[in-house]
Amino acid sequence: MIGPAHALWFALAAASPEWAALSPAARDAAVAEARRLPMPERLVALSAGFVGTPYQASPLGEGQGKDADPRIRFDAVDCLTFVETTLAMALAKSPADVEPLLQRVRYAKEQTYDDRNHLMEAQWLPNNVVKGFLRDRTRELGGAAVVLTEKTLTAKSWAGTAGLALELPEARHLAGTFPFPIVPIGQALEAARKAPTGTLVVVVRADRPQLVTRVSHLGFLVQGKRPLLRHASRTFGRVTDEDLEAFLSRNLGYAKWTVSGLAFYEAKAPAE
Repeated sequence: MIGPAHALWFALAAASPEWAALSPAARDAAVAEARRLPMPERLVALSAGFVGTPYQASPLGEGQGKDADPRIRFDAVDCLTFVETTLAMALAKSPADVEPLLQRVRYAKEQTYDDRNHLMEAQWLPNNVVKGFLRDRTRELGGAAVVLTEKTLTAKSWAGTAGLALELPEARHLAGTFPFPIVPIGQALEAARKAPTGTLVVVVRADRPQLVTRVSHLGFLVQGKRPLLRHASRTFGRVTDEDLEAFLSRNLGYAKWTVSGLAFYEAKAPAE
């Protein structure tokens, strides 16, 4: 028998209106209604409202200064802002909390370009774990297959194309080694099958010293007959649900920057 919370989940996920097509009042009502769901189902229901939303690289900014893009929007996402905005909606205790939570997820402390969580291994993931928004479940799901890997940031990393493109002052050039666990690609699908729906999936590629990150992509796991990755895809030009095995197979074909494995994180509001 389906309980009220799960009936709500199915109703929200099945309707999945694009958030951009709704009025602010309608979006607020949906966020408030989704609050009745457990966090995993809440993430799936709320992320469903982005399915079909166009992909646009770096659609959010500070509304002024170096990156004057809007601080929040629903008509375009990339893989990171899709995850960030969905997390903010799911973590919010009320609709008014969504934008402040989005800023807390996106920034270390100050809401400035320089203080944004630009680097996944060194900033975005560890900062959001410390804030209590995420819990690393990689070791739990991967078991004996898990390996501890790392990203080392050096002057060479910041001199590369990606590092230069960030246009951060030298004082903001993080240096050092940042370790994190992953499930190697050969065991990643098995681990994903054991993960709860709504788990955050982080795609980690082979290390390149001239790059400032090894993380190339992220999205939410949607469990069903087969695990799906709900993600904002540059390839498909929109947010879509893709069979996870097909996604991994497709990405393993990118020989120039091979996939090393996946990391898995649970979203959890600090007060819950």
